[in-house]
Amino acid sequence: MGSYICVEGVIGVGKTTLSKMIAQKFDFKPVLEVVEENPFLSNFYVDRERWAFQTQIFFLMSRYSQQSDISKMLKKEKIVSDYIFEKDKIFAEMNLIGDQFWLYDRVFDVLETKVEKPDLVIYLKASTETIMKRIEMRDRSFERKMDISYIEELSVAYEKFFSNYKKGLLEVDADTIDFVKNEKDFDFIVSKMVKSGVEF
Repeated sequence: MGSYICVEGVIGVGKTTLSKMIAQKFDFKPVLEVVEENPFLSNFYVDRERWAFQTQIFFLMSRYSQQSDISKMLKKEKIVSDYIFEKDKIFAEMNLIGDQFWLYDRVFDVLETKVEKPDLVIYLKASTETIMKRIEMRDRSFERKMDISYIEELSVAYEKFFSNYKKGLLEVDADTIDFVKNEKDFDFIVSKMVKSGVEF
């Protein structure tokens, strides 16, 4: 089995960028989350209650499909991904209520047993202010109406999840480190990754 690394964090924190940089440096195969193809996402950011279930189920099936591919790919190569499968449930717990979450949770529990667990998760942490600036800079059309309170709520949910995450976790303060503009900052992350014991 090849090594499997994931980069995680709140929307806009830099997951995809760091994943691509890691892939290039270590010759890992990048597996990037498909976000833009979700046909319900732009409506969700306007009316969360109305569109939450459709949005979440689409993401769940899309992510599971990618995870199935990862299981096959790991037999012959090393993988870096810009998300972990469990992130889907982080969002579901925020956005779904009542019977919607009950049904979602039953499906998720079945699918989760079939996906590979990463050897290392790099958790990028940043303030709401930093995240909102980065979201604005990348200017995705479906994120333009995103409420700052949603990002704040999501940050709390991520903190709660990773406070209980036990296997292979590297936390990075993305407020003080700019791995895109500063090569030394990227090298710092790389040094921490190497010390983690994962095979590169």
